[in-house]
Amino acid sequence: MSLPPSEHPGTEPSPGRLLTWLRLFKPARVRINQRERWRMVLGLALCIAVVAVFAHRLGMASAPPWMVASLGASAVLIIALPSSPLAQPWPVLAGSVLSYLVGVACAALVPNLSVASGLAVGLAVAAMLALRCLHPPGGGMALFAVLHPHESTLAGALPVGLNVLALVLAGIVFNHLTGRSYPHQQARAPSTRKEAGTFSSDDLDAALEHYNQVLDVSRDDLEGLLHLAGKAAFQRTLGELRCRQIMSTPVHTVLAETPLKDGWALMRKHAIKALPVVDADGAVIGIVTMADFMRLANLDVHEGMGQRLRTLILGRPQRPQQVQGLMTSPVLQVRADQHVMDLVPLFSDAGHHHIPVVDEAQQLVGIITQSDLVKTLALAVTQR
Repeated sequence: MSLPPSEHPGTEPSPGRLLTWLRLFKPARVRINQRERWRMVLGLALCIAVVAVFAHRLGMASAPPWMVASLGASAVLIIALPSSPLAQPWPVLAGSVLSYLVGVACAALVPNLSVASGLAVGLAVAAMLALRCLHPPGGGMALFAVLHPHESTLAGALPVGLNVLALVLAGIVFNHLTGRSYPHQQARAPSTRKEAGTFSSDDLDAALEHYNQVLDVSRDDLEGLLHLAGKAAFQRTLGELRCRQIMSTPVHTVLAETPLKDGWALMRKHAIKALPVVDADGAVIGIVTMADFMRLANLDVHEGMGQRLRTLILGRPQRPQQVQGLMTSPVLQVRADQHVMDLVPLFSDAGHHHIPVVDEAQQLVGIITQSDLVKTLALAVTQR
């Protein structure tokens, strides 16, 4: 492995760049608890023991290769990484047997041991990729066949295949008993809608195509993990945010007896689109909005012939003169200590545009608009 190139060709890497490169060798922490560690150890011991007992019972121990060392690596994948695409039954079975056969063929056709070794591993990987059964221990299986040509014959593919099959079956039973999904579902469930979150399935596919490397995690598990991480980040930024932190205050209010013209003048003066209506004790009893005034102003504009005849016969209805004749009542209210996330369905599904905020004594303390919520959500997304 070569050192990373320096910024200027022909110059030696700086100590800082060398230190950064050396840090790449630091082992990553294994993020599992003690219970999972012991599950892996016990599973590996049991599965390999099952394969050995199986081989002896069938009398394969007297006919090499009755046990191949790469089965140990396969067992690690099956037990420790049961959700890995590289550890699923098809890659384990087909990848192991196919690689063994490629190794046998290279040992028979290529006299030079070094060349045969390289060809066996390379061609085994090419064959596994073509058949969608990439399994890393398969490279060891191919190399074993080249290095032990007297033991590795075409007839040996049967005991190898039976051993691998026994390992897969033991892995299925053990993973099932210990609460692990194996075989792990790899196919994506069909969906006609865009996935929730800040990225879609198509975005992930484009990113994976650009990454262009084999991942030791299924595409769907990766998508699920990314969505969970996104939800956790969203919850971290908004989960504890309360209404009092985003509400507008002080709030301009009117009484139910306030003349409409005074209410309209107050809205225009302060450039607001809603006025909570309160009683003498400050409790919210209704709300009047800009839309209410617009409907009142356009009452006669869109009258049809039927409505005009009705007006001619019954007379024109008297227009309200006070706020109480135009306000919406009762009105939805939220508490100041309520979570901001509770407002999302109220604004998005229920169609509210302005929601008064009250304290524990039901006294008006603020108001939240759609714009307030959108700004808060946008800020949360940009800070993730």
